[in-house]
Amino acid sequence: MEKHEWRKKEKEFYRPKNKPECIDVPAYNFVTISGEGNPNNPLFSEYIGVLYAVSYAIKMGLKKSDSKPEGYMDYTVYPLEGIWDINENAKNNADGTFSKDDLVFDLMIRQPDFVTASLFQEMLEVTRQKKPHALLKQVKFETITDGKCIQMLHIGSYDNEPESFKQMEAFAANNNLERISKVHREIYLSDFRKVAPEKLKTILRFKVK
Repeated sequence: MEKHEWRKKEKEFYRPKNKPECIDVPAYNFVTISGEGNPNNPLFSEYIGVLYAVSYAIKMGLKKSDSKPEGYMDYTVYPLEGIWDINENAKNNADGTFSKDDLVFDLMIRQPDFVTASLFQEMLEVTRQKKPHALLKQVKFETITDGKCIQMLHIGSYDNEPESFKQMEAFAANNNLERISKVHREIYLSDFRKVAPEKLKTILRFKVK
């Protein structure tokens, strides 16, 4: 049976160029967890760890199961994604400044369409038994629709993302589009633990109208 590899099969959503483009993102299912604070904090890696633990439990549970859901095919686990905002105190700063400690995030890993909420619950319980972790009680299954967005591939350090956002906002203005909020999505194509900062590849997206 053919394996679904998102890098090859869904290039529109996961292989953008390093220049802005407009895209319409449909509804997808995700395993999610919410948190706040500095992503350089060791706890941040714990959030990522529980998402991957559940996602791989789903993948392997389906692969070994004798009863596959309709539409099933083996697949590569999707990349980590994050939706980023700042807390209310930072939003109230008159000068608009904030630190990484003010960040609020929803981390997530997309699931194939044949993964259901009930299957997620089943595999969440399996994960609790095999790899118990306090953060597992915060993991959820959600359907999220981003709709019309501007996206581009950012190459380099996360700290240099404002340079890409300037290009994206200029593209929006030139195409009579308006950024809805400062909230944005990041899709991590590189493992920051293994790749040098200047070589990191991250898809940046924000919603427009």
